[in-house]
Amino acid sequence: MTKNIAVVTGASSGIGAATARRLVAEGFHVVAAARRADRLEALVKETGDATAVECDITDDASVERLRATVAGLDGTLTLLVNNAGGAHGGDPVASGSVEDWQWMYDVNVLGTLRVTQALLPALEAGGAGTIVTIGSTASFVVYEGGGGYSAAKHAQAALVGTLRLEIVGKPVRVIEIDPGMVRTDEFSLNRFGDQAKADAIYDGVPEPLVAEDIADCVAWTATRPQHVNIDRLVVRPIVQAAQHKVFRQK
Repeated sequence: MTKNIAVVTGASSGIGAATARRLVAEGFHVVAAARRADRLEALVKETGDATAVECDITDDASVERLRATVAGLDGTLTLLVNNAGGAHGGDPVASGSVEDWQWMYDVNVLGTLRVTQALLPALEAGGAGTIVTIGSTASFVVYEGGGGYSAAKHAQAALVGTLRLEIVGKPVRVIEIDPGMVRTDEFSLNRFGDQAKADAIYDGVPEPLVAEDIADCVAWTATRPQHVNIDRLVVRPIVQAAQHKVFRQK
């Protein structure tokens, strides 16, 4: 039996690492792609059925190496999880860093585009492919201090929705998962560059989502019968009713 291959970008930590672990448990051979090779190698040793690929999704040549590695494996590519992304800064539009906005667009939008373009032919050729893109509730709700990130995630959602229209009738599902408040080790820290600011986001929140919750959503959507497409799955912790409505213990 040919092994099903799943590619997960941003697999060195957080949602990506949790997703890689979960998909191995679901029977996939996982290609774990990220920039930090040392973390990927540790993940490969832990899971026992993964291939590490050092990859920067903002670089064309790096994405091509990812494509070539996948093509050389013994198996069929059936799943791509576009997870790599992130946020930088929390400044208002009037004083926001153009460099931060550029980085967020390059990673969240153009990175997703590069990897999708590179692997879509193999997903289609396999006869039963799935693309899962990890978005955010910021892809449909704006908030103060989140202009750059929200703009990038809106654009990413537009990419996903357009792709679904353009390939309808082909054997590839297009799924978007939009998490609300998820607490991981690095997302908020990378965004603000300050541990106290990162911790303040979750201050008093009893149970934010964790990476494994989103990995569970990826696994569920990807393992539905192939004729079932979960267009968009919005998932928040029970204590978050909306972007600005979060219950916090005092």
